Amino acid sequence: QVQLVESGGGLVQTGGSLRLSCTVSGSNLYGVTMAWFRRGLRNQREYVGQISAGGSTHYVDSVKGRFTVSRDNAKKMVYLQMNALKPEDTAVYYCNTAFSTWPWGQGTQVTVSS
Repeated sequence: QVQLVESGGGLVQTGGSLRLSCTVSGSNLYGVTMAWFRRGLRNQREYVGQISAGGSTHYVDSVKGRFTVSRDNAKKMVYLQMNALKPEDTAVYYCNTAFSTWPWGQGTQVTVSS
């Protein structure tokens, strides 16, 4: 069974940076488009960005130019580099396939103070 474990969250001030990691077990990442999602104060899980098997990326407008998704297929890891963080980025962050086909992990909390 596939298991996703997110890590790297924490408390950071506005303008700060964090790098989130997603460890995948039970499957390899070859050919899989991976994505990051978040659940914020509105308690709705929303899409943040994704990276295709070939390395193409796409982001929601609110994080373009600030967030970067990357991957290491050999290590079965997916990363989310977050720069210039804003209070509205406060959320629990999750990784999954782009179509959310795997069981959700516990997520990692990111809190941005003003």
